[in-house]
Amino acid sequence: MYPSMRVVGHRPTVPSAFVRIRASEAAAGIGGRLIGPDVEFTGASFDSRSTRPGQLFVPIVADRDGHEFIGAARDAGAPVHLTSEPDPYRRDGTAIEVADTAQALLALAGWARRRLDAHVVGVTGSVGKTSTKDLMAAACGAGKRTTANEKSFNNDQGLPITILNAPDDTEVLILEMGMRGFGHISRLCEVARPDIGVVTVVGDAHTELVGGLDGVAIAKGELVETLPGSGTAVLNADDPRVAAMAARTGAAVLTFGAAGDVRTSDVVLDAAARASFVVDTPWGRGRVRLAVPGLHMVTNASAAIAVAGIVGVELGSAIDALSTATLSAMRMEVCTAPTGATVVNDAYNANPTSMRAALEALAAMRADRRVAVLGLMGEIEDPEPAHRRIAEYASALGVELVAVGTDLYGLEPTTDARSTIGDLGPGVAVLVKASRSAGLERVVAELLAE
Repeated sequence: MYPSMRVVGHRPTVPSAFVRIRASEAAAGIGGRLIGPDVEFTGASFDSRSTRPGQLFVPIVADRDGHEFIGAARDAGAPVHLTSEPDPYRRDGTAIEVADTAQALLALAGWARRRLDAHVVGVTGSVGKTSTKDLMAAACGAGKRTTANEKSFNNDQGLPITILNAPDDTEVLILEMGMRGFGHISRLCEVARPDIGVVTVVGDAHTELVGGLDGVAIAKGELVETLPGSGTAVLNADDPRVAAMAARTGAAVLTFGAAGDVRTSDVVLDAAARASFVVDTPWGRGRVRLAVPGLHMVTNASAAIAVAGIVGVELGSAIDALSTATLSAMRMEVCTAPTGATVVNDAYNANPTSMRAALEALAAMRADRRVAVLGLMGEIEDPEPAHRRIAEYASALGVELVAVGTDLYGLEPTTDARSTIGDLGPGVAVLVKASRSAGLERVVAELLAE
């Protein structure tokens, strides 16, 4: 499997065929200039460390100039690369010369998307989009050959790479779409051309980039505005700002949640905070049991069931798949320390909305003692009161709080979370969560090292 791609499906014994593209054809498709022999490539990569033989290498100019790694990518087996600079690595190889490699990557993915005969699902939201994408890949994969981005490859580099790496027999392509300001999701949709658009929640994430929650709703709603009339907007009926997006699309609308067309009820949490619930859909009724913790996963799973139904997956098959579905790393990832303690690794990202949901999941777990190791929540308006409210919420839930790397929670931050926690026996449950920049996976490693 190529990096940034997850393939699941109902035909696991049949190998997927990756689309073979001629360099001359790609150059013509994006207005580039072919230099060197006309060769074929399959898929693409922008990281020379994970480039596979046969892939196109795309050097991105960012903190480091990706052109420096063209030689390494060629050594890894890349037969062709993009370039926007005089190319000392070309020698007898092949390059496609373009004005801007990042823009050329988007253009190439848009060109490849037009050759793909599949349902394309765009997923966005302030929280839950990666978990929803993972659950959706499992549910859709129960009946359709499904490809989804790995990790959170949801930006101008990750999304086009996922499209280019999709096998040619893909029936459902699921693409997570992040937001870094107004117009960003619209730009991703121009490339991906989704026919199904899913919006999970409008919450306190990246609010400083768009002027608050209403700005977040405007930016996230760009997804449903781009859908064709033949498409479907899949909206969270329990979030008023998301539900209101129905007025912004010419596509059909299918809602999910406790008040949705795909409706959840009779929710029960087990000792590990894993939910089971009844789901009523236009295609039937069933009871769902999830393998991942958190009450908020019920909403994410109902969105997954909604999309699976739209693309024609039988309800029972989708429900069975959800019973064993797992999430991407560092998303409510439950581990057991050698001491017997339960460690919940949710260190990939955080905002006030997702932080409250994670704390609720921790509070619902059967334990004698519950501890939350929390770091900075980035890119939110008014960060001090936002962090203080989370500290108050943790206290109200009976959760001990350990702050790392920030004093915004109103506590003196520790430099040794393990020692601060103290006893880490079998009756202890620890949540570790912060924005990605905090790097709290190091704390998880310390807790699991004993």
